[in-house]
Amino acid sequence: MQHWLMKTEPDTFGIDDLARVKVEPWTGVRNYQARNFMRDQMKVGDRVLFYHSNATPPGVAGLAVVKRTGVVDATQFEPSSPYYDPGSKRDDPRWICVDVEFVEKLPRLIALDELRANPALDGMVLLQKGSRLSVQPVSAAHYKAVLAMAKKAAPKAKAAR
Repeated sequence: MQHWLMKTEPDTFGIDDLARVKVEPWTGVRNYQARNFMRDQMKVGDRVLFYHSNATPPGVAGLAVVKRTGVVDATQFEPSSPYYDPGSKRDDPRWICVDVEFVEKLPRLIALDELRANPALDGMVLLQKGSRLSVQPVSAAHYKAVLAMAKKAAPKAKAAR
């Protein structure tokens, strides 16, 4: 089993939305490296850290699991979609994704600043300079460290002087 982090904007589709619908295709990814992770490396049963990006604060909000692989991203064929790709053909689709299934909402959001402050997460792709991938691998050790953080109370905010 592998582990992944998948980013989404919560005002578009957040952990509460996944909890409501239970299973959702991870459409709209238009980065080849992220697409290749979903197409070539993800397997049914892989664990996912569900990450809220472009949020205040950004952070890990919940857990999901890869439910199905080899899913054709239908948004590439919809001219009204912001993810429309006129160069993609139905008989040879360019964009492949996975279905993700809700596992749980974490007891609290693990904010990006808190993730950065944890030495156990050194080397995590998310925390590397310039890392912007919406789908990225996570080591088993980093996955476990994030889960352990979720079980602890959030660190107290430092008082302003």
